[in-house]
Amino acid sequence: MTDRLDGIRVLITGAAGGIGAASARRLASEGAELLLADLDAEAVKAVAEELGQAWVQADVTRSTDIQRMVDTAYQRWGRLDVVFNNAGVAWAKPLLEIGEDDWDRLMGVNLRAVFFVLQACARRMRAQAPIAGSELRGKLIQTASIAAFRGGQNYMVHYNASKAGVVSVTRTAANVFAADRITSNCICPGAVDTPMWTRIDADWAEIEGLRIGEAWQRRTAVIPLGRPERADDVAGIVSFLASRDSDYMTGQTVIVDGGLVVGN
Repeated sequence: MTDRLDGIRVLITGAAGGIGAASARRLASEGAELLLADLDAEAVKAVAEELGQAWVQADVTRSTDIQRMVDTAYQRWGRLDVVFNNAGVAWAKPLLEIGEDDWDRLMGVNLRAVFFVLQACARRMRAQAPIAGSELRGKLIQTASIAAFRGGQNYMVHYNASKAGVVSVTRTAANVFAADRITSNCICPGAVDTPMWTRIDADWAEIEGLRIGEAWQRRTAVIPLGRPERADDVAGIVSFLASRDSDYMTGQTVIVDGGLVVGN
């Protein structure tokens, strides 16, 4: 496509499918060198082999796996320019039925792991030389969600809270690491056609007695731009944030949702 990411080394978590895999394909097409990480070893290996990139199996809820994942990037390249901190999970459940295990499992992936991946990468980035052609030493990109700004969804309170936390961590990191010349930004997708939403739709159908696909249709029918969001719509924003074009941008929450937040 272009070579605007030529020589940029990127770690992507949650890279086996959905937004992670779409972003891997986009960044690879623009010249980036990638290390793809996911809990699902076979799936992430398939994406990596398709693109001719490196991969590592990692459970981002485990500190030893996080360290091994980051070490792999530094052993391979001697540096890491960008981390796309994207791994996440979601399921629907009524607020009064959410138990401690539900809360802890979702927060463990969506917020705790995001923080500790960010921390592990920033510790290494702050000691490295600037990215070639840039004043920055590194870039932290997190996947949040428009759910961070929405409080009316009875079945997604745990997910909403986790993504609001990601926005907060992103902003704090931007302030803390500015002097180290490391930026921190997050992306807030809307209703994206991925396996995650397939799971949410099935849960919603069971809770309300809907047919499969009905919750998804309801959610996407009100998107002002008139169609469901695709993972590729998000991948373009990841590419921009990974590129030198976004070097003077930090602490930002980039909403890419087809107008859902402003239209409803």
